[in-house]
Amino acid sequence: MSKVALFGAAGAIGQSIATALSNKGRPYRVVGRTDASLRNTFGTDPLAEIVTWNPDSPASVIAAAEGIETLIYLVGVNYWQFELHPELMRKTIDGAVAAGVKNIILIGTVYPYGMANTSRVREDHPREPHTFKGRMRKAQEDLLMQAHKDGRINATVLRLPDFYGPGVTASLLHGAAHAAVNGGTADMIGPLDRPHEFVFVPDVGPVVARLVDTPAAFGRIWHFAGAGVTTQREIVSEMERQTGRQLKLRVAGKTMLRLIGLFKPLIREMVEMNYLMTNPLIMDDSALQKLLGPIHKTSYVEGIRQTLVAESSTRPLAAAA
Repeated sequence: MSKVALFGAAGAIGQSIATALSNKGRPYRVVGRTDASLRNTFGTDPLAEIVTWNPDSPASVIAAAEGIETLIYLVGVNYWQFELHPELMRKTIDGAVAAGVKNIILIGTVYPYGMANTSRVREDHPREPHTFKGRMRKAQEDLLMQAHKDGRINATVLRLPDFYGPGVTASLLHGAAHAAVNGGTADMIGPLDRPHEFVFVPDVGPVVARLVDTPAAFGRIWHFAGAGVTTQREIVSEMERQTGRQLKLRVAGKTMLRLIGLFKPLIREMVEMNYLMTNPLIMDDSALQKLLGPIHKTSYVEGIRQTLVAESSTRPLAAAA
């Protein structure tokens, strides 16, 4: 029986974690709302147990968590529905506790911090979110860590920066990768020349798989930073170098996002988070490296290469469509 469950498994990070668990020969359960989507993604792996749930139904949450020792929480919501994050976390904690789950790992973000007041942000940096999305993510974390403090369940959070990688469409860099391979104009969110960091999605899974087996990880929050400080402009330049093609860019700053947002709700929701593009928040993950030992981080050069190769492999399908 599976002892590790990925709730909200179908996204890029969930797939990376599933791959890492599978590579270790470890059975795992993937939990999501749609059976067809889960089977399309994980159906060929004999180690994957596929379970659907309704997070609004306490009985469904308990059933999805039954027999699980460690629950990895990756549940997403629409970008315009962040008020659901705390409520879904509360329901999942209650169901997990009722089902006898021992541990929960939340895959988190930098949103709860708000503006960085240090050049490198450690886990003890004040959490002072000035955005609605940041407050909702902070409330989500607080619910989980309070459950740990109350002795209901062992909990930890792994915070990640922006990410990219093969097949990852929900990335600041996807438009550039698509244009680098297919031509056309890359839509990007600026400014492009400010320091930034990105984590390569395939690097995340092995770290999470190690946290599952590290009792000392629970009870506090950890950072997993990118492969160094870069800029979006440098990423674009590397894509141009690798493809030999100069990219055409269409860059939207905060003002342009507001204008586009008048017609596109998703873009409108990005306005309040644009501070992360203008005010760098660079993570310090020395604590995680001290906990786990050496951690592999794919270089941007290699990560971009793999991302472009994956984008090239989808080109015939896109043309046929």
